[in-house]
Amino acid sequence: MLTDKKVVVTGGTGSLGKVLVRRLLSGELGMPKSIVVFSRDEAKQHAMRLAYQRRRAATDEVIYRNFEQVLQFQIGDVRDYHSVSAVMRNADIVFNAAALKQVPSCEYFPFEAVQTNIIGPQNIVQAIRENTLAVEAVVGVSTDKACEPVSVMGMTKAIHERILVQANMDYPATRFMCVRYGNVLASRGSVIPLFHEQIRSGGPVTITTPEMTRFLISLDEAVDTIFAALRGAKRGETYIPRAPSARITEVVDVLIGDRPIKTRVIGIRPGEKIHEILVSEEESHRATERGGYYVIKPMLPELRTVTKDEVNLEAEYSSADGVITRAELEELLRKHRLMLEDRTDFEEELLA
Repeated sequence: MLTDKKVVVTGGTGSLGKVLVRRLLSGELGMPKSIVVFSRDEAKQHAMRLAYQRRRAATDEVIYRNFEQVLQFQIGDVRDYHSVSAVMRNADIVFNAAALKQVPSCEYFPFEAVQTNIIGPQNIVQAIRENTLAVEAVVGVSTDKACEPVSVMGMTKAIHERILVQANMDYPATRFMCVRYGNVLASRGSVIPLFHEQIRSGGPVTITTPEMTRFLISLDEAVDTIFAALRGAKRGETYIPRAPSARITEVVDVLIGDRPIKTRVIGIRPGEKIHEILVSEEESHRATERGGYYVIKPMLPELRTVTKDEVNLEAEYSSADGVITRAELEELLRKHRLMLEDRTDFEEELLA
């Protein structure tokens, strides 16, 4: 599917981007001709380049042949139309993983979230349309917070989804689609590494509210969802993994174990929900199950297809439903090697 294709990954130095790049380089969808990591942080790009070249020391020659390699790095920002146009001029497939995703940060700096999460995808669409680029597919990476959003981060990602869905109307030569998933285990800035750090420091471990539940998904499962959408999504569809959910208090209890560490309830942070939703009640009427995923069909009737024998969902899909047991949670965390107290190698493992 991706054999000899030119792939661009915006936000490719993030936690998800790194795993996506690793999986692309494995050739499981065919070996691309090139994979361009497009982001604005030169230090992260350089560290990633060194890791893939198995070098510990940085020397000038590591960058000289950048554009002769399968894995390439290009400095740029999705906020800037001209740099987006430049990186995409020869692209066949684009994965938009660039985002401002920290919920409180987006609340305090809302227009910064707008520039990355809304103007960024709009620049991608505009670059394709105005330059008549031969991009075959664009996959936008969204979040459960975009569903019935109450935070700036969720609101901007909801608009991100709608921009990509509507782009199918303006430029039908390119297939635009989205994926949406919940809390990613051990990703940069997520709650489990924070809990480990608090446990290492002797506590207390901070809990926002005892009732809080969250979907739990690994980075590889997030990439599985992206690949499933690339393989099977029709224009304007959003793919959603069927993921387990857990009470955050139970996650804390499992991580602490029998250690004498206290917890402290600090209240919900700005923009947070008690429960997350991946498919809203409104969306359930145009959502169906396909290949182990939930698929939301586009709101725009011109893009919506009706397939015989597809059955729509009957209710919303919330993290409050189907919460896993403590034993299942322990097994899940153990499976992803998240039961260990001292995990300082999350980032290194992303490239392994």
